[in-house]
Amino acid sequence: MVSASIRKNHYETLITSGYKKMIVDEPLDKGGKDLGMSPMELLSSALASCVAITLRMYADQKSWPLDQVFIEVFIDAKAHAIEKEIALVGDLSAEQIQRLKEIADKCPVNKMLSNANTINTKVSWKKL
Repeated sequence: MVSASIRKNHYETLITSGYKKMIVDEPLDKGGKDLGMSPMELLSSALASCVAITLRMYADQKSWPLDQVFIEVFIDAKAHAIEKEIALVGDLSAEQIQRLKEIADKCPVNKMLSNANTINTKVSWKKL
């Protein structure tokens, strides 16, 4: 579980998951203080890191010579489009590269984002 809380500091948000904490904020040009990644940057980083980890795990299981992976994720929120670019470093065959491309689409975050998802919302209220 991840939780978020915000007070009146535009738009500094505290994110917690267990004992881990981080600040999410909007950039200066959107009224924030740029104290942390924006929500879209977090979404992009979730996808990029999931793809990188998935490729690393797969290459390790196969004992493939994958030395390094670079992932760049671009989100166009208006077009509801996500693009990812993957750069692989290592002495890989064409077949291995093709398979890693296929595996990149199988990471859990990629699968969740590429499928139509339902988000259920519950709201509670209390007066201070």
